[in-house]
Amino acid sequence: MTTVMAHTADEATFRTAMATFPTGVALLTQGAGPAANVMTINCFTSVSLQPLLILVGVGGSGRMRSQVSRWRTFAVNVLAADQRDLSSQFARADRPTGEAAMVRLGAVEGITGSAVVPSAVCCFECRLHAEYPGGDHILLVGRVVAIHCDDPDRQPLLFHRSRYASLT
Repeated sequence: MTTVMAHTADEATFRTAMATFPTGVALLTQGAGPAANVMTINCFTSVSLQPLLILVGVGGSGRMRSQVSRWRTFAVNVLAADQRDLSSQFARADRPTGEAAMVRLGAVEGITGSAVVPSAVCCFECRLHAEYPGGDHILLVGRVVAIHCDDPDRQPLLFHRSRYASLT
């Protein structure tokens, strides 16, 4: 019989283990124009088909969480493999906001009032359905009210082993 070596469940081991799971990369947006707030996320998943629900995770004390809670809308823009620069820029603490973010993304205001990135692989516009505490994060469940997906065959941007990756 083969035994599996267990490691202590600490933050460093957890980060290393989670890095073995490849994820997509997206931009979470709330608001548009001067009120636009944008951040890079990779905590994103579908939840339900009836109703259409998705889930994203954001820092519990961050500005994105408070803005989504206040306005009750957000959009998830799935990035393409050739959009690493946007992922990196909007992952920084000093990332652009407002009109500067809109211009950098070539974004337009969606039907929920959140920024939609036409060059993304696809975008899900949502109304906030529920919020749940999750340790140092908040899990935001959104009811999908619009989907923009002009070219679903485009290659998505992936993150694996703490670096960008691709399907090929």
